[in-house]
Amino acid sequence: MAPLQQLASLSNALATPAQLSRSSSSLDGVPPDLENSILFAGALLTQAAGVLLRLPQDVIIHAIVLYTRFWIGHEGGSLAIYSAKDVSAASIYLTAKLTGPLNPRSVINVYAYLCSPEASPLWFVNPNPQTEKPAPETYYVSEGTFEAQRLELFKLEMRILRTLGFDMHIVIPHTIALTYLQTMNATSPRLAKRVFQHLNSALLSPQLLYVTHQPNALAVAAIYLAAREVGVKLVEEEWWEVFDVDREELGFLVVAMNSMEGFAKAERETWAGRSIPLTVEAVEEEMKRRVAREGS
Repeated sequence: MAPLQQLASLSNALATPAQLSRSSSSLDGVPPDLENSILFAGALLTQAAGVLLRLPQDVIIHAIVLYTRFWIGHEGGSLAIYSAKDVSAASIYLTAKLTGPLNPRSVINVYAYLCSPEASPLWFVNPNPQTEKPAPETYYVSEGTFEAQRLELFKLEMRILRTLGFDMHIVIPHTIALTYLQTMNATSPRLAKRVFQHLNSALLSPQLLYVTHQPNALAVAAIYLAAREVGVKLVEEEWWEVFDVDREELGFLVVAMNSMEGFAKAERETWAGRSIPLTVEAVEEEMKRRVAREGS
């Protein structure tokens, strides 16, 4: 393989400044803070669904990145047209095909459970969980509902592919980070664990780090931040430049990753006692509520 081909295989297609400046959702009147909250909740939902479906972590990461990419730019999907929970389900279903077929019924059943206001264990769906075990009827999927949702799953799968130009190529930074750690002889398990934690939390970033920065830069930033946190001394030279990351980009990513804990905490406080809208109908209700509140 030629050097240029090798570099291309380790890079991702990134969002352009024009795409980041205006999304389809914003053109349809969805406020930026609401859009950020829904993208954050949808990524968490995708992660939870992947775990329940027993998918490999790299498949879950791919699904979250696909889910994020779908909403970017004026040509992307709009939260006023597509439900975040349905796009999340379609992203999981589509990405799981990389490792083998996934039964649509399994996907639909898992999302019925996770999106049930009474049964869901997710704080942004069920902010007031019951102490007693919820009845299965609260998330039961009838045959008629299943058939309708199955068709919707297939339609959204194709919609995601068309929106992304059928580009499913995604390089995740986790393996790259391990390679960099081995190169610097920094093989502490505690350090590697913290690096992975930062890379996983970056998937939820409101700055959309996985679609704005290449995986090598994400890997370097996670290593730099994790090494400082766990007290592991790396080489004294500006080692990040060896991995093609400049100081300015490194500084931005370190600040962004370091802010994730505060962002997640702020989201929980903002939505305390309320669910984050993950359907088109719920988004419309939230926007009406905000208009009414501003008018009073």
